[in-house]
Amino acid sequence: MSSFVGGVLVSDPELQTQFTQVELRTLKSKYVSVKTESGRVTVGALPPVFKKLKVFNEIFDEGEIKAILEESYKNMDQEIDFETFLRAHLELQGRVVAKTGGKHSSFLKAATTTFHHAINESEKASYVAHINNYLAEDKFMQQFLPMDPSTDALFDLAKDGVLLCKLINVAVPGTIDERAINTKKVLNPWERNENHTLCLNSAKAIGCTVVNIGTQDLVEGRSHLVLGLISQIIKIQVLADVNLRKTPQLVELVEDDKDVEELMGLPPEKVLLKWMNFHLKKAGYEKQVTNFSSDVKDGEAYAVLLNALAPEHAGPGGALATNDPTERANLILEQAEKLECKRYLTPKDIVEGSPNLNLAFVAQIFQHRNGLTVDSSKSSFAEMMTDDVETSREERCFRLWINSLGTATYVNNLFEDVRNGWVLLEVLDKIFPGSVNWKLATKPPIKMPFRKVENCNQVIQIGKDLNFSLVNVAGNDIVQGNKKLIVAFLWQLMRFTMLQLLKNLRSHSQSKEGKEGKEITDADILNWSNNKVKRARRTSQMESFKDKNLSSGIFFLELLSAVEPRVVNWALVTKGETDEDKKSNATYIISVARKLGCSIFLLPEDIMEVSPKMMLVLTASIMYWSLQKQGEDPMAFTDSSSELSNEVSNLAVDDAAPESADGESADN
Repeated sequence: MSSFVGGVLVSDPELQTQFTQVELRTLKSKYVSVKTESGRVTVGALPPVFKKLKVFNEIFDEGEIKAILEESYKNMDQEIDFETFLRAHLELQGRVVAKTGGKHSSFLKAATTTFHHAINESEKASYVAHINNYLAEDKFMQQFLPMDPSTDALFDLAKDGVLLCKLINVAVPGTIDERAINTKKVLNPWERNENHTLCLNSAKAIGCTVVNIGTQDLVEGRSHLVLGLISQIIKIQVLADVNLRKTPQLVELVEDDKDVEELMGLPPEKVLLKWMNFHLKKAGYEKQVTNFSSDVKDGEAYAVLLNALAPEHAGPGGALATNDPTERANLILEQAEKLECKRYLTPKDIVEGSPNLNLAFVAQIFQHRNGLTVDSSKSSFAEMMTDDVETSREERCFRLWINSLGTATYVNNLFEDVRNGWVLLEVLDKIFPGSVNWKLATKPPIKMPFRKVENCNQVIQIGKDLNFSLVNVAGNDIVQGNKKLIVAFLWQLMRFTMLQLLKNLRSHSQSKEGKEGKEITDADILNWSNNKVKRARRTSQMESFKDKNLSSGIFFLELLSAVEPRVVNWALVTKGETDEDKKSNATYIISVARKLGCSIFLLPEDIMEVSPKMMLVLTASIMYWSLQKQGEDPMAFTDSSSELSNEVSNLAVDDAAPESADGESADN
């Protein structure tokens, strides 16, 4: 198994933002391997290296990779450094997008890449109309709206970050505490960067994949990236109710409990197709709609669907009365408007089969008239969805964390999606490159149950190799969907990953002194945070990650202020004595931490109720940001290395009792 190696720093900050640390570590190991074997790395040595990478091996053969590189590099014998190696990787990744028809930036695909794409003007116009509608009453945004979709106003307005933050709150209300958004009319570069950092971390926290987007991309208003991010945010908004938890009436689509499990594991767009076909079949429509493009472009399915859901708004013969596709599409939109569906797409978008806009259109129809009823005979199916509050919050946290890693498989329902083991193997491979033996793994769809068990057995074995507490835990427990054990495994994985990141920073700071970095423990994080607050001449202290005093939020606000004095506006802070004041502080804490650069997935309730796991993750994230900040600039890192070394060395190490800080084992 590959060991967890340290963070990789790239001198070009913009280039660094194009990759996660996981990706940088993987690519660095490939680069070093070639250099060790050959003494140098040339352009000509890259095709076989890139061909072995999962992202390319199903798209290109080695000859195609070589031809692409020859277009950009005239001399294939040219020796290259690691940054050139990374740029070559980005160039090839751009060709993947081109060859797959731009799927990586699709509204239907939760991924966004960093390469030039032709902007779809219809989509842009639709998103502008959506924003004009939903933010029309916003006091700050009023001065900029409505935007003209024929101009670049959308991209210009996005440069300050306020628009994107506001849009996230429209998609998932309450995600961002708007008190943390910098809303001055003219922002300085620091304030603008804070807004974009808050935006990207909050976007991850609602389920967007932003692996290849950096704050500089948004500052510069790169149109394809801005549009790709907006499309993901709007997709989350329009599909928010397309699940059994929000719309239990969807149980009408299934026959038994096995079908309920299958339905729970489907992504929202698949649920929407299932819903659409359910009504079409009831209406006698014989065709099956399998996509939001070619299957709906003639308008027939829409006409039948709307006639079935809203017969009172259908004219004589309805939209089927005409054979002209454009005229039919216009009649469909007119009928939908009577259901209060906003007209965000044109007849042309329907006729041309725009998948993004058609998905949004069907989602709108679902929101306004789903045509479903609650069948009392199926009420027992709905009970299957019921989790206790803590389990639901943990499911959300781990699901969003996994999706933030940029794995190939997007997780829609954690407990259903991990049962075949494949997603967990992808996560392990992202975090610990080389840990998974893919020859022994089976990729979904998996028909044979024992293959799922094999996948999960490998997951458990890797966990044991990492010294996770997995006594009497077997792969079949994951296959059976044992929620407690799945949460326990993922908690240990998240915690271990965070502790390793902190260990790497310590190792980096002490390597010049010839010291070996020790393991970071929970007690270290606890003591660091207390010392940090104390040195800032604040009075709060944390006894443990279970300390009920944390519920007021004051300690975390003092900690955030200690690591970055200007980030907390104390005029907005309450004493945290009532539940309302505690929630106000907790919401503010989360947004301020994300504004700094902490990637966290907890909810205000986790702070108010003092969830020990989330308290540890929050504290560790602030600690990681604080230590990393001092090492971002190579010169600044050198100048302050003694300070950083002292700060890390001052941690109280208690290797004999790694769990003593919060008093609970990792699998509890």
